[in-house]
Amino acid sequence: MSTPRQGIDFFPLTVDLEERHYAIGQIPGSFFRIEGRPTTQAILTCRLIDRPIRPLFPKGFKNEVQVIATTLSSDKETPLDILALNGVSTALSISNIPFHGPLAATRMGYIDGDFIVNPTYEQLNESLLDIVVASTKDGVSMMEAGATEIDEDIVYEAIEIAHQTNQEIINLQEDFVKIAGKEKSEFTPIGHDPEAVEKSRSILGDQIYQALCDASDQDEMREKLKDLEEGLKTDLEEDFESNVISGAFEELLDEQFRLRILKDGVRPDGRGLKEIRHLSADVSLLPRAHGTGLFNRGETQILGVTTLGSSGDAQKVDNLSPETSKKFMLHYNFPPYSVGEAGRVGSPGRREVGHGALAERALSAVLPSAEDFPYTIRIVCEALSSNGSTSMGSVCAGTLSLMDAGVPISSPVAGISVGLITGDNNEYVTLTDIQGLEDHVGDMDFKVAGTSNGITAIQLDIKVNSISFDVIKDTLAQAKEARLQVLEVIETAIPEVRKEVSPHAPRIQKVQVPVDKIGTVIGPGGKMIRSIVEETGATVDIEDDGTILIGSSDAESANKAISMINDLTREIQVGEIFTGKVAKIASFGAFVTLLPGTDGMVHISELDESRVEKVEDVVNVGDNITVKVINIDNGGKIKLSRKAALNPSAVDEVEKSEPIDINVGDIITGEVVNITKFGAFVEVAPGTDGMVHISELENYRVANVEDVVSVGEEITVEVIEINDNKIKLSRKSLLTD
Repeated sequence: MSTPRQGIDFFPLTVDLEERHYAIGQIPGSFFRIEGRPTTQAILTCRLIDRPIRPLFPKGFKNEVQVIATTLSSDKETPLDILALNGVSTALSISNIPFHGPLAATRMGYIDGDFIVNPTYEQLNESLLDIVVASTKDGVSMMEAGATEIDEDIVYEAIEIAHQTNQEIINLQEDFVKIAGKEKSEFTPIGHDPEAVEKSRSILGDQIYQALCDASDQDEMREKLKDLEEGLKTDLEEDFESNVISGAFEELLDEQFRLRILKDGVRPDGRGLKEIRHLSADVSLLPRAHGTGLFNRGETQILGVTTLGSSGDAQKVDNLSPETSKKFMLHYNFPPYSVGEAGRVGSPGRREVGHGALAERALSAVLPSAEDFPYTIRIVCEALSSNGSTSMGSVCAGTLSLMDAGVPISSPVAGISVGLITGDNNEYVTLTDIQGLEDHVGDMDFKVAGTSNGITAIQLDIKVNSISFDVIKDTLAQAKEARLQVLEVIETAIPEVRKEVSPHAPRIQKVQVPVDKIGTVIGPGGKMIRSIVEETGATVDIEDDGTILIGSSDAESANKAISMINDLTREIQVGEIFTGKVAKIASFGAFVTLLPGTDGMVHISELDESRVEKVEDVVNVGDNITVKVINIDNGGKIKLSRKAALNPSAVDEVEKSEPIDINVGDIITGEVVNITKFGAFVEVAPGTDGMVHISELENYRVANVEDVVSVGEEITVEVIEINDNKIKLSRKSLLTD
């Protein structure tokens, strides 16, 4: 905590979460191998901490406060955000910083009809509900939830259980405060002066109330309030500083605003308490985009744009959670022109990250599985105009763009924000679809998104210490009623999901190959997969289970890539005829490439029906020749025949794929088909070779194999060993001393 900052009209609170990779026994994956800027998950955790603790600092407290939570150790099974929030509450409670805590937080899951308190990551993968509830002793202070179309009654029960659990954690913190707590520091509220409030009241009288009642629209009301504040500053500038006068005006505006709503039941724009502003929706606005949706609610206008990509476009995740990649992303932009201002344009701030994450969570529940729709999906929501609840507008615009893009979502999703105005004696009213002034002066922003079947996301922020369960129950019911109205507008704009994806989107086709063939498709150092991509222009993504996803906006390219993959992974059968390129020539025959990565050998005797003296007399390297597969031995070696392809009846008698019956001790006379520096290969049966090591050629030491045998010569050998279909031969064993 630092000294107070003069001249500011807000509380300068900063919350940071430091994710240390040593906590999970890893070195960061960045170039410099050091933790960089906060991850998205870290930013969301910071917001999760900030939102419930901020209302618990005293009004008028302007000292700069920074809270830092550092992850020291993680089992990768337990979410860290709950621990961080409870730890921050404990630290603030035992410190000398003025803080009306403690508070506590609990996460709830719902699996097979049972509630799970603080579920693990593994349990959350199975859970229909993931809700974080923070509360004080008096009531709930913050909520954040994602769900799979859960009924309001189940959500309400989960909140009750979480609140009860929180009381145990609060009691534990209070016991710790008794042991280690420091005396709270005294402070003087900044920007609040009772004398300034009373003088302002006497000058303004009921002018603020009349401005709220008489304005014909929001713009006129804003101008009237601005003129009143400027006039008040002129009247009191000799007595008080500008920020003190502004604080007094805000206090009177708060009073009159609440009086107007609680007394008359009328909102600043003349709407009823449950009335939604004018709604409209449209789709297919951008010709090249894969899917677009424009959603309007009053002065709030959001453009949603969906882009489809391949698996390779998935976002890589490098944080302390088990998640390693994301195939669905929603990014939210809030340019300054959306509120009629000029300002900085750059990378998204914490607010933008948080709003995008909320809308993403609301929509993720209705997305198809990767098996049914193997695309990476990115939605960008642009706030074109803002006057309240752009995050819920993003949910609606996102739904429209998904349906326009042909993404087979299970149900459309809509979102609404409900506000709260409290008075004396526990008096309160809830407001459907809050806008600027109601959000600014009101006590609550309770966002609920879902389908006609149930809730998919919740976010609750309040400006008071806590809210009661009566408020929560009323809000959930009111939000459902409003959500169904918004869904009608969405379904009018686009009654059902497009039957096909955009012609500008990639077509993704799926091929399944045996797991042991994955290496064949990839090739040494990725050579084979790169050649497929370069030759076809398609994207190729391989998963661990052998699923291969081929993406291309051109069907011909995709089909060519599929054909190449099938050629790489299919089993060649005896009797098949191929046209292949001669890859290599030896004295005993030619090697022909049948499929990418698969060669067979045409023995010199199988090149032509007439006797061939030299292989080069018939074929040369690079020639395309037609050959027939006449044998595949137990080791997978492929024997080919050109003359069989020219005259299929010529070698019918040697076509076989059954194992050759050869045993240790057999004596065989065969032709030498190949010579190397370490021995000679002898054909012991059609299509099957054995090897005579140089040491098994003669009774004496042989310097060169060619000194004893030559290619094409027939020799008699003994089978001395068979191991994994490799046949070892000896000529020496048959020679007499």
